Amino acid sequence: MEEKYIAALEIGSSHIRAAVGTVDDSGYLTLLAVEEEHAVDVVRYGIVQNVDEVSNRIKRLILRLENYPSISPRKIKGVYVGIGGRSTASTSREVIRQFDEETDITAHIIDQIKEEAKANGLTERTVIDVLPKDFVVDNFECPNPIGTLGKNIRADINLITCRPKILRNLDIAIAERQQLAVKDRFVRQISIADLVLTGDEKQLGCMLVDFGAETTTVSIYRGGSLRYLATLPLGSRNITRDVMVLNNITEERAEELKRALGDAMNEEPNFRKSDFDGDATKVNSGIRARAGEIVANILEQVKYAGYSLPNDMAGGIVVVGSGAKLKGFIDLLAEQSKVKVHLGALPNTIRITDTRLQNTGMIDIIALLNAAATHNPAECMEKPVTTTPAPDPFVDGEDDGPGIKPMKGGKKSKDRNEEPKGPSRIKKIFGNLVKGWDTLLDDGEGDDDE
Repeated sequence: MEEKYIAALEIGSSHIRAAVGTVDDSGYLTLLAVEEEHAVDVVRYGIVQNVDEVSNRIKRLILRLENYPSISPRKIKGVYVGIGGRSTASTSREVIRQFDEETDITAHIIDQIKEEAKANGLTERTVIDVLPKDFVVDNFECPNPIGTLGKNIRADINLITCRPKILRNLDIAIAERQQLAVKDRFVRQISIADLVLTGDEKQLGCMLVDFGAETTTVSIYRGGSLRYLATLPLGSRNITRDVMVLNNITEERAEELKRALGDAMNEEPNFRKSDFDGDATKVNSGIRARAGEIVANILEQVKYAGYSLPNDMAGGIVVVGSGAKLKGFIDLLAEQSKVKVHLGALPNTIRITDTRLQNTGMIDIIALLNAAATHNPAECMEKPVTTTPAPDPFVDGEDDGPGIKPMKGGKKSKDRNEEPKGPSRIKKIFGNLVKGWDTLLDDGEGDDDE
């Protein structure tokens, strides 16, 4: 069976990324290409603001991907889309079912429970995923209730929701403006968690921190399931803008200084004098203050989820996103949380043809492709059909129809009764038409005489 080509599109708070990969019969994903467009001026907090401009940048990404030798001459006709942004959050719902007699709990019953929880979601928000947390059958906890017998079942369900505007603007930019079919949508943070978190980390209790440009999303897992998800309107760009305002410089220069001087742990930054001739300690002081605020808000989410540090987070904290590149940020998070902290990494189960793509900054789009590959992926590309041109009836050597044999080897036929070919045949046809027209005129003149 032929490999399936799948494409994914992810819109973050500072970039738009698109990627193409293939999935073989065994489900292995091979990453072929990733392209990126800057988006900080058209997307705010992960929500599309300028639909037209976002649509134009998506078009450029698609065209660049289609030009890759490993993809051409295929054309991208559909994409899998990542959902995230400032308003993405989880909401708990409890559903209880009572049965008249002991009943076999089936997948159909579980699906009904999920639909009931979804129907009881917040009216002003859109449910984008339904994730069970706990099941209790006849007062016994049951992680996988399908196949068990009981007279009642209680389910604790997580609804992942977002503002309707997020989906509406995405549909306009992707489906309406670019005529790309949306094959499916996946919650960005859940896709990333499935890619970088281990089963043990999810079981023991861990936190996934997606530290982006304008938002930071915190996901908390325990007992193997997602327990809490919240998106904070804080990101690495807040640090950059602080540097920009305090030093009266452009945002681009402030970003350079943040990378060169910034150190979330140390008061005295270690840097080259050629990078900055001002008061580096003062600049770094502002960076450390904002980084400390972001860390405090991240750790506060553990309390909101009903857990405590370090007891309930034995699996530690895993950090992804461009903001995690700030020097000392991982160390500061570890010091404040008292648990182990490390950067998320790509598993070796994904084949990457270009080593330049093995960048942790690409985890979000790769996670989205991986989610598509593991959920019965659909073909996203179309290969142009090549057609064989019809033979020219006036070219020597072609069969001109019944009773007319083709010339062989370009030689003249010795049969005088044989139809002439090429220009000679055209002359004869034209001559016959002229004769026919003369006859018709003669007949017409006779009619007038009568």
